[in-house]
Amino acid sequence: MSISVSNITKIYDNQNALKEVSFKVNQGEIVGFLGPNGAGKSTMMKILTTYLDPTEGEALVNGYNIQTQSIEVQRSVGYLPEHNPLYLEMYVREYLLFNAQVYKIPKSRIEEVIILTGLLPESNKKISQLSKGYRQRVGLACALLHDPKVLILDEPTTGLDPNQLVEIRELIKSVGREKTVFLSTHIMQEVEAMCDRVIIIDQGEIVADKNLNEMTDQMDQLIEVEFDYRVEEAFLLKFDHIKDVKNIHGFIYQLTFDTTTDMRSAVFDFAHDNELKILQLSRKNKDLESLFRELTK
Repeated sequence: MSISVSNITKIYDNQNALKEVSFKVNQGEIVGFLGPNGAGKSTMMKILTTYLDPTEGEALVNGYNIQTQSIEVQRSVGYLPEHNPLYLEMYVREYLLFNAQVYKIPKSRIEEVIILTGLLPESNKKISQLSKGYRQRVGLACALLHDPKVLILDEPTTGLDPNQLVEIRELIKSVGREKTVFLSTHIMQEVEAMCDRVIIIDQGEIVADKNLNEMTDQMDQLIEVEFDYRVEEAFLLKFDHIKDVKNIHGFIYQLTFDTTTDMRSAVFDFAHDNELKILQLSRKNKDLESLFRELTK
């Protein structure tokens, strides 16, 4: 078990930032930690990396207790905080050498992470001269220097353009083949592209924790159908498994079903039995963003 969190609570003055949070992350997983601003994501990550002490509860990272074995935790974790703390006046190699000396890591490891993170073309530049995407690569390189078993990444793709997003996503997926990755992000497409599992937190409490495939399978099914004339919404509520009917515009309706069974044939049969003519019919699954909004209203 790479990360084990048990009943972690964190209170700032009168604000309860985390409320008895518990979860586990297995070795080799890439887990997306999602939540709206102020939900407690960064607080949880700072606790796991020993920057903050919990008010109550216990957490183990790579088998080490975050409170009684903080040095061991720090040695086995690579951490990229939301605001990437870089010395902009330093050169890339100089900055990585500085951090390698802190960890007492041989210089040869610097070249390995430069190649691993795709920094080689920019490795002789000052950090201040780098784009946001390459600065994120420097932060990741620094987090990887000591070859940690666990990577904790707080908003690693914030502020990146679409090309940079793809580059950093592929880098994280590549690293995730050998390490456990626990990351937070507001970009749902990134979670769907990178993660094996999703944990959603809202107001300091876990509201969902599922394998990504299980989560998408359990999402409501949306079917969009266009008839050749206006149909009363109440009439369409006669379907089995129907949850909601919306008239989008004109004669087009969005039908929401609470089943994974493909309901298109049922809609077709219903139209035939009731002498309705279908002009178009398509199935649309709810995406992770829709589920996120429902759980964190």
